[in-house]
Amino acid sequence: MHFRPLGRSGLATAPLAFGGNVFGWTADKATSFDLLDAFVDGGFNLVDTADIYSRWAPGHSGGESEALIGQWLAASGKRHRVLIATKVGKPMGDEGSGRAGLSRRWIRQAVEDSLRRLQTDHIDLYQSHDDDAATPLEETLSAFAELMQEGKVRAIGASNHSAARLADALATSARLGLPRYETLQPLFNLADRAPFEAELQPLCLAEGLGVINFFGLARGFLSGKYRSEADLGQSPRGGGVKGYLNERGLRILAALDSVAEELGATPAQVALAWQIAQPGITAPIVSATSVAQWQELAGAARLALTAGQVDRLTLASA
Repeated sequence: MHFRPLGRSGLATAPLAFGGNVFGWTADKATSFDLLDAFVDGGFNLVDTADIYSRWAPGHSGGESEALIGQWLAASGKRHRVLIATKVGKPMGDEGSGRAGLSRRWIRQAVEDSLRRLQTDHIDLYQSHDDDAATPLEETLSAFAELMQEGKVRAIGASNHSAARLADALATSARLGLPRYETLQPLFNLADRAPFEAELQPLCLAEGLGVINFFGLARGFLSGKYRSEADLGQSPRGGGVKGYLNERGLRILAALDSVAEELGATPAQVALAWQIAQPGITAPIVSATSVAQWQELAGAARLALTAGQVDRLTLASA
């Protein structure tokens, strides 16, 4: 399997990352452990989570995903085989509590909380979950620099940043001699292309940033399981898929079906393989709630699309 660099960090990942938002939410402890074992034993290595996962679930306060990953790391002894990516910045408390954003004070506290939950002494990739316009970039990047000097963080990345703000952050790092964001985590898939392709992709290519995009299957739409409004009740995520059920969405599914049939693959595998083939994409982030589902998705990393097949999918989703 070909591993791809995460910017200039010295870290490299297999061409798919596992999205840890499901751990402790739609995947219980036993299932989460099975998924992580199958992921790593299959030759993959980048596990992406965040401190806020899964604060949105009833009875949850955030940190549930990190805690389960930490328990698995302690039980499995596989810390040396994985890259742990987590995030800071989204609210971990009520408004006004100061438990959000990218201030030095909150970053210093949040990283200790994440390290404790993850049961590790370092985070391989620490990401700004959201841009924080209220905190100077100099303060945020200096705080990350301290963590890297202390060995608590190996590399930093950005998520949900505009091209203008990402460019400002990179320029600030260069001007002050501070560590720079080596990765970007944007929304990108066959159904959601424009926000990334218009400005972020050219910037990432020019600056050599690794891209680990989220919603690689467009909330499950690109798996082909939702083809009419009657299908939306199949999953808790069905409501988020409704916007894809239009002429363009159905055209994308038809192209996925066609290529999948030619390759003896599934639409989900083809959708991910198309992303892996795009310039600058390092590893799409995918989630699964069963080992069988993960093994299907993992097949995308071994699927080779022809140039003609890539072009057909690109045209269908234009």
